[in-house]
Amino acid sequence: MTRPVLSRLQKATARPAGWSGVEARDVDRPLWAPTDVDITRPSVARVYDYYLGGSHNFESDREFAQAALRAFPGLPSILRDGRDLLRRMVRFLCAEGIDQFLDLGSGIPTEGNVHEVAGAANPQARVVYVDHDPVAVTHSRQLLAGLERARVVAADIRKPRNVLDLAVDVGGFDLDRPVAILAVAVLHFVSDEERPAELMAEYMDALVPGAFLAISQAGRDGRPEAVDVERVYNRAGSPNAMHMRTRTEIAALFGDLELVEPGLVPPPQWRPDPADDDPEAGDDYPGVAGLGRRR
Repeated sequence: MTRPVLSRLQKATARPAGWSGVEARDVDRPLWAPTDVDITRPSVARVYDYYLGGSHNFESDREFAQAALRAFPGLPSILRDGRDLLRRMVRFLCAEGIDQFLDLGSGIPTEGNVHEVAGAANPQARVVYVDHDPVAVTHSRQLLAGLERARVVAADIRKPRNVLDLAVDVGGFDLDRPVAILAVAVLHFVSDEERPAELMAEYMDALVPGAFLAISQAGRDGRPEAVDVERVYNRAGSPNAMHMRTRTEIAALFGDLELVEPGLVPPPQWRPDPADDDPEAGDDYPGVAGLGRRR
């Protein structure tokens, strides 16, 4: 996805209609940009960074984001809801005794990262961020420099065994103890042909009872303008397209896991903080989220 386009963090999205055609000669490469990154093509990770007000994006990303915002001006608010959801889920998991977090498609670092939230609750918590986008990986490594219990790995989330091996070898995970898999705002960048439910099952089958799977996913049952965003991402037949799903299809991603209360709900309604205003998220909210536990 930002937390391919196998994740919020993968390589490039399609150029929408009306694309102005930014050329390499028109763009000055920032010093922080890896030399192997094509800054003239938009990246899901950097577009996500732009939506959230970040600075690690290029003109191509901003042009693409503006096309999506014209289709659905409320998109940044939806994404901020997703970041808030991630923080609440991590706090809940820490209270349940989880101290190992695997964040799939983690994105470009933003305030309130998983290791910050988990570390505030349990300084012994370990976090491994997984991404495929070079900019996201580079900035994550800069952010995590000197931290013993937080690591980032460059990997394809569609290869669960490889990702879990890296979590052990690089992140110091103990797979004989429960792990939380965080798949927040990432599976809508995994196509049906890539069998996301089977991928999630492969992750969870490798873990012990007491493990958790957190999922949030863009929903097809919500506002019509949200589906228009999917069309922006899918123009030109991009292999890195967005795949919105129905509530029933999203529920299937959890397989036979036991859903934690309140079940599958719009992100603002998943265990809101007591100090929060009543979350305004009706049946037309363009996505749902849930947390499943392996018994």
